[in-house]
Amino acid sequence: MANVTAQQAMEAANEAAFLTNNLWILVATVLVFIMHLGFATLESGFVQRKNTVNILFKNAMIIAIGLLTYCLIGFNLMYPGADFAGKFFGFGGFGLNPSEADLTSAYGDYTYWSDFIFQGMFAATAATIVSGAVAERIKLESFLIFATILVAISYPITGMWKWGGGWLDAMGFYDFAGSTLVHAMGGAAALAAAIVLGPRLGKYTPSGIKPIPGHNMPLAAVGVFLLWFGWFGFNGGSVLSADAANVSLVFVTTALAAAAGAVGAFIASYLLFKSHDLSMVLNGILGGLVGITAGADQMGPMSAVLIGLVAGVIIPFSVVFFDRIKVDDPVGATSVHLVCGIWGTLAVGIFGKMAGMGQFINQLIGTLAVCVFTFAFSFGLMYLLKVTIGIRVSEEEEIKGLDIAEHGASAYQNVENAAFAANIQ
Repeated sequence: MANVTAQQAMEAANEAAFLTNNLWILVATVLVFIMHLGFATLESGFVQRKNTVNILFKNAMIIAIGLLTYCLIGFNLMYPGADFAGKFFGFGGFGLNPSEADLTSAYGDYTYWSDFIFQGMFAATAATIVSGAVAERIKLESFLIFATILVAISYPITGMWKWGGGWLDAMGFYDFAGSTLVHAMGGAAALAAAIVLGPRLGKYTPSGIKPIPGHNMPLAAVGVFLLWFGWFGFNGGSVLSADAANVSLVFVTTALAAAAGAVGAFIASYLLFKSHDLSMVLNGILGGLVGITAGADQMGPMSAVLIGLVAGVIIPFSVVFFDRIKVDDPVGATSVHLVCGIWGTLAVGIFGKMAGMGQFINQLIGTLAVCVFTFAFSFGLMYLLKVTIGIRVSEEEEIKGLDIAEHGASAYQNVENAAFAANIQ
């Protein structure tokens, strides 16, 4: 009887652990969902007033497109099954078809449904990164087609290489929560799209680079704090259980890297520009978060600080570099996600538990493979859209603003009405 009681107690404990782990994954999913609000507000603040509705519209559509395409094809393209272990490509079929066992602890520390919805939130993030880089001059329909194909095909393929048990996983490449697989991937797509699209009117002139400041820095700051908040779910949920030690460590390394990113960007931007640039500090926070994401579960506090600090220092130099080569990125997405994503991935080979030349080379191969594939895929896709349906609004529409040109609405109707009345008078 005592053995039966002990068995029952063990089963009850296992069931409680399963429920707790599954609940944490769902809570983390909600936090990652909130990150999309952060991206929407950040990008809205960094663009001109006349393009606010357009950027909000794109962000609303991205999460919808991301979830639907990930349900239809992306999830089974990214996780095709054990038969494709070590491979470059695999596909487990269309749609979501869990077995009864997939909804129990036989599947993992969480259910199949929890796995899908958590990963689906990640998938939509990749397209959101591109949204800001091509803001203020891309046709809405062209962007939505690009985002749909990117999330449905490109993101899951490179994600499968590591998280789906593909060739990078077999090689020993490590990316805990996506410095490369989500952020550098999205940054590479953003870079390709921005190059094909070209800069905004008046950005690069014969007399030099003309700054086009965002219209609402309070909104941008709110966006960054929402992203920082959601990142605790992005990284913390990637533990894939409610393990107390691991989740709490990830929270600490995530927070410290973000804080150090702010300080690094503050110092570097002051040395470069002799001013206290809020946009650089905000992007420095994001750079620190992107940088720690690959190894948030492997770093101690000081390593996290160093990774975040370097990421923050990188931001202003990277922004200046892309401006000098005339790649117009209104929100700094390429600097934050591509450059800091690559840095964070390489940092695993320097500071992580498996640090060493061999691991560093694995990290370098992995991040370059994902970035080169994504850049080539995105460049080809954007160029195809350019020569078929077109990707850029007319000069008249760009000057007028995409809110009026593409939506027939203004985000600040009272302000616009007052300005119109003043012009009449």
